[in-house]
Amino acid sequence: MAEKVALVAGMVGISVREATPAEAAAFALDPTGERQAAREFVAYALAIGAIKFEPEYPDKWFQTKIGRHSPYFFNSGLFCSAQDLYEMAQAYLAVVEAHLTEEELPDVIYGPAYKGIQIADGLAGAMFDSNDYNPGVAFNRKEAKDHGEGGLLVGANMNGKRVLLVDDVITSGKSKHEALGFIRGAGGVPIGCVIAFDRQEVGEDGTLSAAQEFTQMTGLPLYAAATLEDLIDVLREQAHPMLAAVLAYRDQYGVG
Repeated sequence: MAEKVALVAGMVGISVREATPAEAAAFALDPTGERQAAREFVAYALAIGAIKFEPEYPDKWFQTKIGRHSPYFFNSGLFCSAQDLYEMAQAYLAVVEAHLTEEELPDVIYGPAYKGIQIADGLAGAMFDSNDYNPGVAFNRKEAKDHGEGGLLVGANMNGKRVLLVDDVITSGKSKHEALGFIRGAGGVPIGCVIAFDRQEVGEDGTLSAAQEFTQMTGLPLYAAATLEDLIDVLREQAHPMLAAVLAYRDQYGVG
């Protein structure tokens, strides 16, 4: 038991003497700290307005790509200051550290244009800062360059390398499949995908979410720095006035 309490203390950044049974229980529920990191990421996104609500009229709520009216919207483009980008990178780093062993870490992080570029840069920097791991970074151009180095690929050579795809969100999954095709076309070996936020809602067929469809179709894992359930947890903690609307939306469109 003493060893477990000491381990808990190390995870939550307190001295061994201060570890309590409650902290041990919290560690048992979230041994990697991933869910706590997710809730902190959500709270930060709420604070900067990157998660926005439209509370007044359901018919005026944000419209998703498949035509639903959602009471909330996640906009990663509002992570646009140095601190914002640092916080996002730390959220992605928490996912990598929770799910990938040292042997499974990517050789290259690929972020498709445009929003994926800064995510790939930020995650690579966070990995180096955390444990001196030095992955390559690559991204694509929207249009091929016909002078200089030319081509569509910018950055690290992906040929024969393990490549982690990163992007902000997933809707239909079409752009992610295109990104995987680009990675394979450059000789890379995709090992999975990490996104910022998973809405955890069913697609148009009413059965699987876009994230679940991605894994089913590709055989690759997809991880999220935060999910709808994390958002709901934070809204509960804050006694947020939009909690009821988000819960109703989850009940109508959420995955089982």
